[in-house]
Amino acid sequence: MSTIACDVLVIGAGAAGLMAALTAGQRGRQVQVIDHANKVGKKILMSGGGRCNFTNTGTTPANFLSANPHFCKSALARYTPADFLEMVERHRIAWHEKELGQLFCDVSSKLIVKMLMDECELAGVQTRTHCAVEDVERASAGFRVKTSQGMFHAQSLIVATGGLSIPSLGATGFGYELGRRFGHDVLPTRAGLVPLTLSGRPQERFADLAGVALPVTATSNGRSFSNFMLVTHRGISGPAILQISSYWQPGDDLALDLLPGQDARAWLHAMKRDRGAAELRTVLGDVLPKRLAQRLCEHWLPDKPVRQLDHRELEAVATLLSAFPLVASGTEGYRTAEVTLGGVDTNKVSSTTMESRLVPGLFFIGEVLDVTGWLGGYNFQWAWASGHAAGSVA
Repeated sequence: MSTIACDVLVIGAGAAGLMAALTAGQRGRQVQVIDHANKVGKKILMSGGGRCNFTNTGTTPANFLSANPHFCKSALARYTPADFLEMVERHRIAWHEKELGQLFCDVSSKLIVKMLMDECELAGVQTRTHCAVEDVERASAGFRVKTSQGMFHAQSLIVATGGLSIPSLGATGFGYELGRRFGHDVLPTRAGLVPLTLSGRPQERFADLAGVALPVTATSNGRSFSNFMLVTHRGISGPAILQISSYWQPGDDLALDLLPGQDARAWLHAMKRDRGAAELRTVLGDVLPKRLAQRLCEHWLPDKPVRQLDHRELEAVATLLSAFPLVASGTEGYRTAEVTLGGVDTNKVSSTTMESRLVPGLFFIGEVLDVTGWLGGYNFQWAWASGHAAGSVA
């Protein structure tokens, strides 16, 4: 079997891997990118409903979860959303800003993949799909990687294999196995940015409300996110729930403010004064989806005219509306999770270069590391920034 020699071998043709490859190629390095999947950039293609939320203009280190919250600072500071946007505009890709600094393609996420591949081609990068890694070992002056398409010998090896989320797109734990093989700790992984499931009585009471959506503030473990919640057949989803899911684990409390931005107590007193004859479910139906208002009054709240609520009852209703305690049983898991929390421990990885402190020439970038962003383009920005950091030195 012939050996393909290169300066840099990137395992993984996703966002981080392609960014690392084009950055290294632009420095004159001979770069090969390999991926076991049948096409490059699969998660890019499906992200943002096919429009790709490719970055967030408000990206800061505070938007990421990691056992070492300082690790992401250097890379994020040296490759910013403005840097990536410059490349997007240079390729004349039309884009728009949605809420909270989220930037999307106007037309299709395919344009982001094409941009990255065009940049790779200009930099002389070669990319191979259907190329499964069978073995990796240290070699003299680098690494020897056995694949289904032959043997590769590279001075530098960049691991950009992603996490476990959405296995239908080809996600595996290979990057974690590789990290362990070379002496790196891998922190426990779990699904993040994922819908929550209900069971038992909560599921029974909410199941036929599937499709109901409303703005909420979801709070768990001291973190709160305000956005929409969607009731599903199996539980709850929507941006607010996906965000809080990264901080919530089974057994943790979850509270929903059903009237975000309003003082529920003051509102109830105003309703008692101005619309006292109306049923509670009726006045709630003016500020909440009517089906949800009715369900709340069937199971949790007094089902009577507002004027009949005494002080104790008004206080109880206000408390429930501002901190509704929903008992979630679990998550939908990696099948629908947008990201994987945990991963290769950053403790033995350089925050400046992404290079292993244990094995010279070995780099870990993107989601395979224990760095996970919020919903809204932050994970792509981490892919661009960490890929650029590694590609600048590999």
